[in-house]
Amino acid sequence: MGFFLSIAIAFRGHAFLKGFSYTLLIFASVSLAIYYPNYFKTIGSFKLSAVIVPMLQLIMFGMGTELSLKDFSRIVQMPKGVIVGVTCHYIIMPMVGFGIAHIFNFPPEIAAGIILVGCCPSGLASNVMCYLSRGNLALSVSVTTVSTLVAPLLTPLLMRLLGGSLISIHFLDMVWEMVKMVVLPVALGVLVHYLLRDRAKWLNKVLPITSMIGIVIILVVIIAKGRDALLQVGGLIILATFIHNTFGYLLGYGSGRLLRFNERDSRTIALEVGMQNAGLASALASRISTNAAVALAPAVFGPMMNITGSLLSSWWHNRVPKDDVGQQESTVDTKEIAKAELT
Repeated sequence: MGFFLSIAIAFRGHAFLKGFSYTLLIFASVSLAIYYPNYFKTIGSFKLSAVIVPMLQLIMFGMGTELSLKDFSRIVQMPKGVIVGVTCHYIIMPMVGFGIAHIFNFPPEIAAGIILVGCCPSGLASNVMCYLSRGNLALSVSVTTVSTLVAPLLTPLLMRLLGGSLISIHFLDMVWEMVKMVVLPVALGVLVHYLLRDRAKWLNKVLPITSMIGIVIILVVIIAKGRDALLQVGGLIILATFIHNTFGYLLGYGSGRLLRFNERDSRTIALEVGMQNAGLASALASRISTNAAVALAPAVFGPMMNITGSLLSSWWHNRVPKDDVGQQESTVDTKEIAKAELT
């Protein structure tokens, strides 16, 4: 724990390594939960698992406060890219997760968790990785927004089709849980954005930090709850999530090039396909099953995608897209860049 914390602090002083500091803090927190799980299960008679959903709702509220009509107008301006990005996301990741879960022959609950990760929308971190990789940030934000908004219908449907044989899935109940976790908080965030406008600039500084803390709390509680199962199959879950994540990048990028998208858009689609909302998957797992093992794959996937996404975006950052030569490195305005960096 001290090692991860020390390295995280050291990385903050290096321009290239700075992006990895948050991931190392997650590792330190996860190590704490594995060695001292009892401290993160209950406080007196209160079960800490009860804070998972409120934390996720706070994160989704933060996303809503960053959305504007300008973000939605881009969906109309680039419909092909958004449709392809969202379609690839909800085809590639669920099917790859389904295949991995059965190839590794995991217990039903762990297999269901892997499939659940694949059925969730794009992760907010993909916007930052897209910016760093010289991708199309406007397309990235649009795909993340649309995939999140359609998730209350598609995630339960895909989970019922692909994971229904592993654990009991109540479709309507899961839809309602998604509405409470995603639609209502995001809608409230958008409303606050328009009601307060420039009068609540402090929210733009507080909510990203709060979201980061919220993700750490969710992971720590989940790891503590499923510690024994994680120790039994932890290595295999890490390998499975790595394959799941990297295949998302590869197939997403390949789909973009196959459909004749330029390099910037193909990079964007790769990141939007491969990076999932692991926090949402973790919260959902705690609601659809009482077995803590369901939430293990989402808990591992989050740190994994941050590592691979950082490495991939750093590699791409040093390789200017051919279709970008002679043009500006980014076509987004400074407000969008600031939003991505804060996220």
